[in-house]
Amino acid sequence: MLSYQHIFHAGNLADVQKHALLAWMLAYLTRKDKPLSYLETHAGRGLYDLASEEAVKTGEAASGIEAVREWFGADHPYAKVVAEMRARHGEAAYAGSPLLAAEMLRACDSMHLAELHPQECAALHDAMQTLPKGRGARIHQQDGFALAQSLVPPEPRRGLLLIDPSYEIKDDYVQIPKTIGKLHRKWNVGVIALWYPILTNGAHEPMLAALEAQNLAGAERHEVRFPPARDGHRMVGSGMFVVNAPFGLKDEAQALAARFAALR
Repeated sequence: MLSYQHIFHAGNLADVQKHALLAWMLAYLTRKDKPLSYLETHAGRGLYDLASEEAVKTGEAASGIEAVREWFGADHPYAKVVAEMRARHGEAAYAGSPLLAAEMLRACDSMHLAELHPQECAALHDAMQTLPKGRGARIHQQDGFALAQSLVPPEPRRGLLLIDPSYEIKDDYVQIPKTIGKLHRKWNVGVIALWYPILTNGAHEPMLAALEAQNLAGAERHEVRFPPARDGHRMVGSGMFVVNAPFGLKDEAQALAARFAALR
C-alpha cells in the first residue's frame, strides 16, 4: 500500500494532462475575489528532481514535460508554475500538484494535503517550506479519503478537491465512485477532480461507468492517449473526471487533447 513513489513518474505525459487542467481550473477559480478551499487526497512529496536517478531510470519526464513544454505559451498557468519552479529550484525541478496549487492560491485561501507514506509526507513538509511566506498548508499524514470525508464541506465552501491515488489498491476502482458520490452529496458546490490512468486492461472503465451512472452535477470526462513510456508499459493514456467542472474547462481540455492526438 505504501510502495508507490511518484519520483519515477514525475513530469510524465499523465502529469502534463493532470497538471495543465488543474492549473487552468485554479486560475479560473482564483479570478473571483472570494476565498476558496483546496484539498488533496494523495499529495506525494510536492517537489521532484527530474535529474534524479529514479526519474532518469524510467525516462518518463524526458518523453513528458521535457518533450512538450512548447505546447503551453508563457502565459498559460501551467507554464508559469513550471517556469517558477525552475527559476527557484533549478532546471530539473518539477512541481507536483501540492506545490502547483500553492503557487496559485492566495493568502485568503485554505489548503489541506493528505499523504500517508511517511517518507513522502516528510518530503512534502520540506517542500512546502520552500514557498514564500503566506502560502502555507495543513499537511495530514493519514488516509486521504478519510481526510476528505472529515473536512467536506470545507470552510470556505467554495473550492476544489483533487483525488489522485496510485491505484495500487485495486479496490480503489470500486470505492472511488461511492466516495465521490458521498462527497458530492455533502458538498454540492465543490469541484471534485479525479485523475485515473488508462491501462491496457481497461481497469478504469467500470469505475467511469459507475461515476457516470450517478449523473453528478456538471460532470466532465476528459481522456488522452499516448504511446507507452517503454516496452511493456501498461499505461497508454490518462483521464480526468471533474464534478462541477468550471465553465470553459471542456474547451481547454479539447485543445489539450488535440496536442496529445499528434503524438500517436
